[in-house]
Amino acid sequence: MAVVLRPPVAPMLAQAAETIPVPPRSGPGLGYEYKFDGHRLLVFTPDRPGGRVLLQTRRGALVQDAFPDLVTAAAQLPDGLVLDGEVLAWDLEAGALSFEGLQRRAAARARNAPALAARLPALYVAFDILMADGTELLTLPYVERRRRLEVLFAARALTSPWTLCPMTTDTATAREWLESWTDVPGLEGIVAKPMGAPYLTGRRGWTKIKRRDTSEAIVGAITGTLTHPQLLVLGRHDTDGRLRTVGRTTTLRPEQARQVAGHLAPAGPGHPWEGVQFAASWGSRDVLDVTLVRPDAVAEISADRAVDHGGVWRHPVRFKRLRVDMGPGDVPGFGEASRPRRP
Repeated sequence: MAVVLRPPVAPMLAQAAETIPVPPRSGPGLGYEYKFDGHRLLVFTPDRPGGRVLLQTRRGALVQDAFPDLVTAAAQLPDGLVLDGEVLAWDLEAGALSFEGLQRRAAARARNAPALAARLPALYVAFDILMADGTELLTLPYVERRRRLEVLFAARALTSPWTLCPMTTDTATAREWLESWTDVPGLEGIVAKPMGAPYLTGRRGWTKIKRRDTSEAIVGAITGTLTHPQLLVLGRHDTDGRLRTVGRTTTLRPEQARQVAGHLAPAGPGHPWEGVQFAASWGSRDVLDVTLVRPDAVAEISADRAVDHGGVWRHPVRFKRLRVDMGPGDVPGFGEASRPRRP
């Protein structure tokens, strides 16, 4: 008897790496896909008469009420299907993908969801197929699942909001994607997948490589003490000359902390961040216990491509070194975090 998948299904995950893995000399090799800056979403079409379209997040929550446009568009899909992919949001006014808009879509209640969908329509990028015709496909190798996914898109002539994630088996093309295509907003890297591997629910059997760029920001606050800083809170000046928060670093290594400590000075009266609270992480309600410092030290940092509108890094950045040759006036302005320089 066929096994029917129903939520919750733990999606297969990826482990982070710094470089693109090279395929083995023997065997089916690797496939490389775009890594989009969206939310993981599994799509379940009805497997029996009267069933509903279900949309499941990475953590198992059902969110079909928040995405009525995807539910309606699922009429293009056959019954008994489960897709794995990323949901994105397109800001019609800005004419671009919007992660902030996606956050609003994901948090929407049923009564507000249609209005948001009209302004921020959802797009779905499919990269795997877990069930077809009511039969689960988890044990099939990725190369076969990918073939079936491509057949589905071709046979159904699927159009927006359904998009087939680009894939290549050529390592040189994958490098080009990582270096060049990640300049496009909404793309942050690539994912490498063993072509011969089954779909391992809840396991980290894939590899993700995010593009990282080097840029500079002003040190405006720290955690820890002036002699033993733990992490740095970073800022940039906006067009009005105000120091705006753009992110925080990961925890400093001991040698980095010693380097930074020699260039920190306590904040004087009128520091622009007096009374400001800083979230411990993006979207968190926890608050960092910070010490304000004189905002004249410049940090060189390495950051990924996940940047909010206005130029705030969502993920902690990596401290590389202090730029003692630069002053605050040499740092890119607020809103330019999305256009850092290459390493």
